[in-house]
Amino acid sequence: VQLVESGGGLVQPGGSLQVSCAVSGLPFGDGHWVTAWFRQPPGKERELVAAIMWRGGRRRYSESAKDRFTISRDNAENTVSLQMSSLKPEDTAVYLCAAADLRDSMEIRIITPQSMTHWGQGTQVTVAS
Repeated sequence: VQLVESGGGLVQPGGSLQVSCAVSGLPFGDGHWVTAWFRQPPGKERELVAAIMWRGGRRRYSESAKDRFTISRDNAENTVSLQMSSLKPEDTAVYLCAAADLRDSMEIRIITPQSMTHWGQGTQVTVAS
C-alpha cells in the first residue's frame, strides 16, 4: 500500500496550488474507501481538510476549506487531488494524504486522523510573501 503526495511548495497569499496523492495497492472496488487530505501546521495537531469517497464521490470539507478548496478523484489513475485557492498564511502546513475503509459512506462525516489506516509522507505547503 502506498500513498505518495506531490505538488507542495511556496505560494504567495491569495495564490493557488494543487496537491495530488497517487494511491496504489488498495482494493477500491470493494468496501467503502475514503481518501482524505489532512494538514499539520507547525506545533499544532493534525486536522482534516477534505475527504472524498472512492465510490459515489461523497465529499466533506472543513470549515476553513469549504469555498476555497476542492477535492477530486480520478478513479482511472487512482489519484486524489486537492485544488487550493485564495490561500492564506494560516494554510501553511504539511499536507498529508490518508485512506481508510469505512463501515459505510455516511461515516465520512465523522472521520478523524485516528480513523485513517494508511498515510502518505506528506508534502509541505508554505503560504508567504
